[in-house]
Amino acid sequence: MLKPEQIIFCDNHLLALDKPGGLLCQPSGTEETSLEDLGKAWLKERFQKPGNVFLEAVHRIDRPVSGIVLFARTSKALSRLNASQRAGQWRKTYQAWVSGDMPEDSGALVSWLIHDDFCSRAVAPATPGAKEAQLTYRVLKRESGHTLLEVQLLTGRYHQIRAQLAEAGCPILGDAKYGSREIWQTGRGNIALRHCRLEFPHPVTREPIVLDAPWN
Repeated sequence: MLKPEQIIFCDNHLLALDKPGGLLCQPSGTEETSLEDLGKAWLKERFQKPGNVFLEAVHRIDRPVSGIVLFARTSKALSRLNASQRAGQWRKTYQAWVSGDMPEDSGALVSWLIHDDFCSRAVAPATPGAKEAQLTYRVLKRESGHTLLEVQLLTGRYHQIRAQLAEAGCPILGDAKYGSREIWQTGRGNIALRHCRLEFPHPVTREPIVLDAPWN
């Protein structure tokens, strides 16, 4: 069941939820509950809706990642949100606690990644199938050998932030898949990566929407 603080935004066209680490965004074909299931149940109860409820994720974040997930409540909203996302009108910001320290207080990372066996690997640019990945970062805090970063995604590659920070020698806390040897404090299996801000045009009004869900 959704907690009240997990409801970030809701109108007739959109529902934005705060996903905890460890929860699937969408149904997997198993009995396991997903954020989408919880969202549908909340809408059904909140608005006394009979029958099926339309709710579709417009983007996803990895299972061990926490933070903002945006859902469309109508097929028209879904189509328009997908179009604005493809047009580069979205801006996604993340927070990440990493091991060690980045070389500069702010900067950019550029890598060439290849999707391989449920992970991304940094490879030479000429590698067949490799795609360029770009992000920018700035240091928010340094504490006991760890660094809190704000990360802006400039491209949307598979596991991009996780792979690029690991390549830079600063894996995300708890992310054993990408070299971390530490357990993130919020629970085994989760990682210290949070989708904390999403900016996009509303699918109907075209007004800019800014959603915030930073770590407290």
